[in-house]
Amino acid sequence: MIGASLGRNLLAGARLAFFLPLRAFDFRVSSLDYAALVAFNCALWILVAGVRVGFAGEIDYSAVLVYVATVPLVLAAALLVALVYGTQQRLLAIAIGLTASDPVFELVGLALPYLAAPLGALGALSTLLLLGWIWAVAVRAVAVTAGTHRPQLYQGAAVVSVMMAIAFFLYPQTEVWQPPEEEQEAAPLADERLFHLQGELIERALASIQSGRAGVREQYFVGFAPDASEEVFVRELGYVKRLFDERFGTAGRSIALASSNNALEELPIASVTNLGRTLERVGHAMNSDEDVLVLYITAHGDREHRLSAWQPPLELTPLTPTALARMLHDSGIKWRVVVVSACYSGGFVEPLRDDNTIVITAAAPDRTSFGCESGRDFTYFGEAFFRDALAKTASFTEAFEIARQIVSQREAAERLPASAPQISVGRSIGELLGAR
Repeated sequence: MIGASLGRNLLAGARLAFFLPLRAFDFRVSSLDYAALVAFNCALWILVAGVRVGFAGEIDYSAVLVYVATVPLVLAAALLVALVYGTQQRLLAIAIGLTASDPVFELVGLALPYLAAPLGALGALSTLLLLGWIWAVAVRAVAVTAGTHRPQLYQGAAVVSVMMAIAFFLYPQTEVWQPPEEEQEAAPLADERLFHLQGELIERALASIQSGRAGVREQYFVGFAPDASEEVFVRELGYVKRLFDERFGTAGRSIALASSNNALEELPIASVTNLGRTLERVGHAMNSDEDVLVLYITAHGDREHRLSAWQPPLELTPLTPTALARMLHDSGIKWRVVVVSACYSGGFVEPLRDDNTIVITAAAPDRTSFGCESGRDFTYFGEAFFRDALAKTASFTEAFEIARQIVSQREAAERLPASAPQISVGRSIGELLGAR
């Protein structure tokens, strides 16, 4: 009998979730029926969590306690709805109605990552759509089990909204099935030889920077890729350095700093300290009235306009716009072209803007950029600006306009939100370079 009643309640919950015709007496209502429904839902919740991790690891029983704590929350909400309608005897019917569709949402939640993946950026909305669906079904549960009378239905919807807010924002969000702890590989920099080699690499790189020739306008190149978590950054930086050495004549006047587990024996780490030392050395080598620095930075960025710095086991300081502006000022470098390829990199424009500087960024201050996934050789903006645009022109401003169009078309084709690359051209450097 309990099994048959549970089956009827699960069928009614599915009809409720998919907005199929349903009546209050389609539910089986008793304390035992409610207990059976809660027990089934809890077991399914644990099973689905196990499927997500391939049943590896172990069950976290503290998470089960959190799940059990939602039962009095649902009962309290059902009681409030019953009081609003003046039908306290329907408390269990309302509670069962609010609980019966949970299995549907557990299964949809399991499939959601696979359903959302083909949608790209739109897939991020899938969780919000799921929450909206759950809320609408909960309101329908009130209407089916307690009635559609106004204003009671509106008050019942308000109770349901508060119940969901408490569950999502006040209850701990825990995973019931904890995957096994993976053994982390030792960080390559933990090797004593590689650690001490880093000091030699930065000294050797700084010593190799040649002084500028009087009366000849020359370019110097500094590349900075401080995040070893994605190899795309160091690969892109390597291409850009070669481009400037071969096409813009910076060989002997260029240096690349990169955090990368694969380049620890070749390149100095991209720490803020090393960047400051590099800019100071380049500033001494340059003829300040003639030579131009091209500074290229590629990394992840956040909404506070900090650039990620990751090279375990070291704890590196993120690069900020104000810190970079201070280092450039202290270096004495007058003429600068600064290119920052990162999410939210538009936040670097205002702190670096002056008459002697061109600032180019891959995104607006409030926008993300794209293409920093594993396995890629370029970010979207880096590919468009350095590989495609600078192959057609030596003008930085013209290359920016070409790159902006390429990126815009690509993002539109992939239905991604526009990154809106930014440029600021100082009056004096624009005249010096002919807007190059």
